[in-house]
Amino acid sequence: MNQKSEHANPSKSRTPRHRAREFALQGIYQWLLNHEDAGVIDAHIRNAHGFDKADAGHFDILLHGAIREVQELRAVITPLIDRSIDQLSPIEHAVLLIGTFELKNLIEIPYKVVINEAVELTKSFGGIDGHKYVNGVLDKLAAALRATEIAAGR
Repeated sequence: MNQKSEHANPSKSRTPRHRAREFALQGIYQWLLNHEDAGVIDAHIRNAHGFDKADAGHFDILLHGAIREVQELRAVITPLIDRSIDQLSPIEHAVLLIGTFELKNLIEIPYKVVINEAVELTKSFGGIDGHKYVNGVLDKLAAALRATEIAAGR
């Protein structure tokens, strides 16, 4: 899928990959709150209304990858935030895990797409200014993890 068309108009069209991110957010949120087994969460979400319109492969990568690498992802996020991880809202925490995972591991997705998708998720599901916070953290992270990509775009 062409990454530019994926995020051409996020408020008007929810692409399969955007839907995958929404479902991954729900799963990680559930995992953060209830500490349920990822397999149980995965099975539950796959039965949710609308999952058939999501990119199931991307959902798998995000849900299981972020949960599997949670300690490493938190270690990357922690120096960039102004509070402890446990003081983040669960939505911001989950979105930052997804965004950090994508920036770190899915280099075929442009960093701007990763950040824009994270901002859109936070606007849809988070608090009033949560998207600004997520944007700031992921901008700093992209500068560290995707410096070559950012330099090439200038």
